[in-house]
Amino acid sequence: MHGAGNDYVFVLEQESLPRNLSALSIKLSNRHKGIGSDGLVVVSKSELADWKMRIFNADGSEAEMCGNAACCVALFLYSKSLLHEHSFTLETLAGIKRLHINYDNTVTIDMGEPILVPVQIPFYAESHHTKLTIEGETVSLTAVSMGNPHGIVFCEDVEHCLLESVGVALQKNPVFPNGANIEFVEVLDRNNIKIRILERGSGETMACGTGASASLVAACLGGKCDRSVAVLQRGGTTQVEWKESDNHVYLTERPEFSFEGFVQV
Repeated sequence: MHGAGNDYVFVLEQESLPRNLSALSIKLSNRHKGIGSDGLVVVSKSELADWKMRIFNADGSEAEMCGNAACCVALFLYSKSLLHEHSFTLETLAGIKRLHINYDNTVTIDMGEPILVPVQIPFYAESHHTKLTIEGETVSLTAVSMGNPHGIVFCEDVEHCLLESVGVALQKNPVFPNGANIEFVEVLDRNNIKIRILERGSGETMACGTGASASLVAACLGGKCDRSVAVLQRGGTTQVEWKESDNHVYLTERPEFSFEGFVQV
């Protein structure tokens, strides 16, 4: 399944599932020798919420949260008659998220409040906004956590941004002790932004729900856009809103099935 091109292999947790899920994710995510994906999502029942998801990146590392994957989980469960209501709760490493399946088959997820306190991101700086010199370039960086850490850099043209040099170096910079997803953001107008994303453990991806959310928050903090925007990504467009009423970010995505089948592991 994928959301705006951010694709994962989804499986229901069963007794026959291998214990080493990291190794399984590496095997299945390989785009030449496996199924090919940005990672593996294991869906199971939860003792804390209605359902639970665990996310493993293509390199086998476990991620705290993924908005696109969560939206896919909603459609995945509903299509298999495992959900009987349009709203449900989902346990993640970033906390319990509430999702709603809309009547047009889009899914809206409450991503929660953005975290801007450096120590909670975590981000080793006095403020969530700072300047760094990376690869000979001075960049203005905004750090935001949406349950996982993000570093946002604004640029004039995302198609010609320094993703492979500055972006990769930022991911590994000690200012992010746990690493980070890095977003380069181009503001088109008050209601539209365009982004490219480097995800921890997966490299550049076609889309990222938490990245789209963090990018909107950073743009709003800088007075660059309104609180509801369309986020244009390489794999499609996502609608994101940062509500003043509860300070929560809401992401609406249209998840899609690619195919179903069986694999020998």
